Amino acid sequence: AAMTEYGFALSSEEHRPMDLVRYAQRAEELGFSFVSLSDHYHPWIDQQGQSPFAWCVVGGVAAVTNRIELGMGVTCPTIRIHPAVLAQAAATSADMMPGRFFFGVGSGENLNEHILGDRWPADLDVRQEMMVEAVEVIRKLWQGGYTSHHGKHYTVENARIYTLPAELPPIIVSATGKKAAKIAAEIGDGLWSTAPDKEVVDAWKQAGGTGPVYGQLTVCFHDDESQAKKIAREWWPNTSIPGNLSQELPLPLHFEQAAELVTEDKVAEKLVCGPDPERYVERLREYEEAGFTHLYLHQVGPDQDAFFSFWERELKRRVTA
Repeated sequence: AAMTEYGFALSSEEHRPMDLVRYAQRAEELGFSFVSLSDHYHPWIDQQGQSPFAWCVVGGVAAVTNRIELGMGVTCPTIRIHPAVLAQAAATSADMMPGRFFFGVGSGENLNEHILGDRWPADLDVRQEMMVEAVEVIRKLWQGGYTSHHGKHYTVENARIYTLPAELPPIIVSATGKKAAKIAAEIGDGLWSTAPDKEVVDAWKQAGGTGPVYGQLTVCFHDDESQAKKIAREWWPNTSIPGNLSQELPLPLHFEQAAELVTEDKVAEKLVCGPDPERYVERLREYEEAGFTHLYLHQVGPDQDAFFSFWERELKRRVTA
């Protein structure tokens, strides 16, 4: 198990920017390999209450850390921000954190992408096609020199990124199904997924995918399990909203309405809640067995420090042994 790298999630939907910076610093002190930063315009529900501009947070983390890696986890490069702008943002981030920035991309959610009045494509194939073209645009611009692109979804005219890092950041592509995994293998330098689904990892490998495989485990540590469940239900019911709703619902209000149907027990099926380290270990092992190489933990709710001391006291030695 020593091969697995462990990370910590900087949940931008729940925390103010300077708090995220502080958590990254703490994660570095505690020996985590990386932090993952979510890139949203809105939180999932109003209770979460925050959503700072993630690319500013990167600069803060770069300034106060020396070793830990940071990944955008993940950006949708298709509608809200033009891929030519993201190419510049990611190049700058990588220049500020030499060799320790990686760029996660995904096909996105209506929640974050509808804000400028753009149509959210109902067809997932179209959204994936946009993502593929966006990554193509980003990689072209990263080659340096003046770049033009006249594609189906994007136009770039004589754009040149002057500040390029010595080492370009890897692009890690998010996928939750087999078809998306195939796309990730074709255009990415690694895979990002949320559930310990071996089929997705296998499909990615079969399609020629190589590189790291990132997975998120959402948890709610609290000394009292019933309290942990209550916090999880209050702060992160969105994980338990079924099917494709999470890609389609446009407003935090809609997620709140859907979440009214979600019980504490339902949330606790998805999240590891409470103080028993063995349950965390068991879930992390599921990801490892499915072929994940990089696992990061997202502690739900305001109390991040409780999780950090739990990691230090109980969890770290169990998973890194």
